[in-house]
Amino acid sequence: MRVIVRLGAIALGLAITVTGCASPPNADVDAAKAAIDRAATDRAGQYAAESLKAAQDARAALDAELKAQEGKWFKSYDKTKELAVAAKAAGDKAEADAVAGKEKADAVAIKEKADAAARAKARIAPVRVGGHIKAPTKIKDVKPVYPAIAQSARVAGVVTIEATIGFDGKVIDAKVVRSSPLLDQAALDAVRQWEYTPTLLNGVPVSVLVTVTVNFTR
Repeated sequence: MRVIVRLGAIALGLAITVTGCASPPNADVDAAKAAIDRAATDRAGQYAAESLKAAQDARAALDAELKAQEGKWFKSYDKTKELAVAAKAAGDKAEADAVAGKEKADAVAIKEKADAAARAKARIAPVRVGGHIKAPTKIKDVKPVYPAIAQSARVAGVVTIEATIGFDGKVIDAKVVRSSPLLDQAALDAVRQWEYTPTLLNGVPVSVLVTVTVNFTR
C-alpha cells in the first residue's frame, strides 16, 4: 500500500512539475504582434479602422493573459496560444482590409480626378445647340422649390438660365440670363440637378450650351 501511495505522490509531483514548467508560445505571440504591426504600417487606421480596432483589442487580451500567467506559480499557456492565434488572424484581416480599402480609395480618387479633368475640358469649348447640333433630351427633371419669401410677396415669373451640359449629360454650369431676383437661386438649384442624354458631334460626346426656362406660378 505504501508503495502505491508513494508512486501516486511521485506521479502527481511530476504532473505539477510539468505544468509548472510550461513555456509561453513565443512564436505564436510574436507572429500575432507582427501581423498587427503590419496592419498598422499599411495604414489600417485610415482604411480599415474597425478591423484594426478588433486586432488591437485581441492583442490587448493576449497581453493581459500573458501578464496573468507571469503571476502564477503553476502556468498554463493553452489559452495564451488560442488568444495569440486569434490575434494573428485579426491582424491579418486588418492588413487585408487596409490593402483593399486603399485600393478602393485610390480608385475613387482616380475617378474623381478624371471627372474633374473632363468637366474642366467640357467647360473650355462647349458648343451651342442649333443647326446640326441637336438639343439634348432631358432624362431627369427636378422641380424648383418655390421660395417662401416669394410666395409671401406673391411673386411669380420666369427665370431664364443658360446651362452647360457636360459630355455625360449632367449640368456642369448654370447662370441666369433673365432674372427674377426672389426666384433666381431656386431656379439654379433645380437646373443644376437636371440630366440629359449626351450630345454627340461626329460620334464623340461633347458639352453643349442650352437655354432653359423655369416657371414659377402661384
